[in-house]
Amino acid sequence: MRILVAYDEDHLSSKVLNHGLKRAMESNADVLLVHSFGSKTKEEEFVEWEKRFNEIQKEVFEKNGVQCEYHILVRGLTPSEDIVRYASEKNVDEIVIGIEKRSRVGKLMFGSTARFVILESHCPVLTIK
Repeated sequence: MRILVAYDEDHLSSKVLNHGLKRAMESNADVLLVHSFGSKTKEEEFVEWEKRFNEIQKEVFEKNGVQCEYHILVRGLTPSEDIVRYASEKNVDEIVIGIEKRSRVGKLMFGSTARFVILESHCPVLTIK
């Protein structure tokens, strides 16, 4: 089994990592830790993310016996399109993604990235709030 953990550094990041780790341990799955920049990024940002992901890979996943690869995507797509397409390309069995808590009206919409991933993904999507 393969789980894609869509990671963006915000207040949900530790919850998303913890749930991704938990799901991987429960199902003996490998993890693809993914961040999408969309179409552009500065080299410094890319290097920073690479360092951050290297630490997360070792300290969160490998420390707990879970195989993890990280991927920083800069492919000219929106982050939502990138996540869905990459999950399909890598034959992912589940996606873990964070969602923001919204107002009553906002609850109908989710965030645009999460909404797209939920609606367009070929596999189940676990949303973390």
